[in-house]
Amino acid sequence: MISRVAIYHVLEATVPLYVAMILAYLSIKWWKLFTPEQCSGINKFVAKFSIPLLSFQVISTNNPYDMNLKLIFADILQKSLALLGFAAISRACCTKKFDWLITAVKLISQIVVLQSLIWYTLLLFLLEFRAAKGIAATPSSEILAEEEPGTIGTTQQTYQEGQSKGVTARCSRAFHFLLVVGKKLVMNPNMYACLISLIWALISFRWQIQLPLIVSNSIRILSDGGLGMAMFSLGLFTALQTKIIACGTKKMLLSLSIRFFLGPALMVISSYAVGMRGILLKVAIVQAALPQGIVPFVFAKEYNVHADILSTAIIVGMMVAVPAALAYYFVFDQPRF
Repeated sequence: MISRVAIYHVLEATVPLYVAMILAYLSIKWWKLFTPEQCSGINKFVAKFSIPLLSFQVISTNNPYDMNLKLIFADILQKSLALLGFAAISRACCTKKFDWLITAVKLISQIVVLQSLIWYTLLLFLLEFRAAKGIAATPSSEILAEEEPGTIGTTQQTYQEGQSKGVTARCSRAFHFLLVVGKKLVMNPNMYACLISLIWALISFRWQIQLPLIVSNSIRILSDGGLGMAMFSLGLFTALQTKIIACGTKKMLLSLSIRFFLGPALMVISSYAVGMRGILLKVAIVQAALPQGIVPFVFAKEYNVHADILSTAIIVGMMVAVPAALAYYFVFDQPRF
């Protein structure tokens, strides 16, 4: 049986997240404290300041020389299988007790680092690529109107130069997209946070050097509030919708099925493929069944891409997460595992 102390620790970690979200929800529904424009500003603050500093805090405090290679390969393979599968589906549519959990804390922290360093970066690339395609479809007059005063009109000029050189339409479009995406990514603070934190982690754990306290405290004062501010932004977004389940019941059930069943199933396949067994396999499967992270919602809201689906997946997923995790635990606690 699971002890009351263990249940309290779970509530201790999750309830504060709900408090931040509920306060944000009430601030819109009952107290009318924020306008939609101010809510967008809060989300931009989270995307441009809180999340980058939180990523820096997570990556820089993880020892890159002590990463579990099998877990890394399994995670990369799982995400790759999921990406290929969803791409194929999208294309078709368009066309023992708690002993092992002690080890889980260290290993799951490595998964979090991989998410911040690799998968969130890839997510940003895909979002910027999608935004660039939207710009390419805009009439020339609108593109010129959207350029900032005093600029030359880089987007349109790059596209026209590619055409003038006789490059094929497909190659020109691909070059145009990559140029725009690269320019946006270079200006994104999340990219710098990931790169700098990785470099510092390599230096810090190699020569046992710590950041000066004045620097670490300056980072921590904003990064500590990153998760809370992200949940607050989620609550604001939910309050501005007509209903809490903003994406509808069918999409909600689909997102939960993907998260709690398909994700762990792909992790089982990936783990066996790289030869991962025992406690490591259990940890990998359980972390794959954890609820959707808040960072993708912040990015989705910033880029206006399916934020309704992600908000629903996070809110409902957090409610389902505890019984789902307990179910996996009881399965793994059987003698055959």
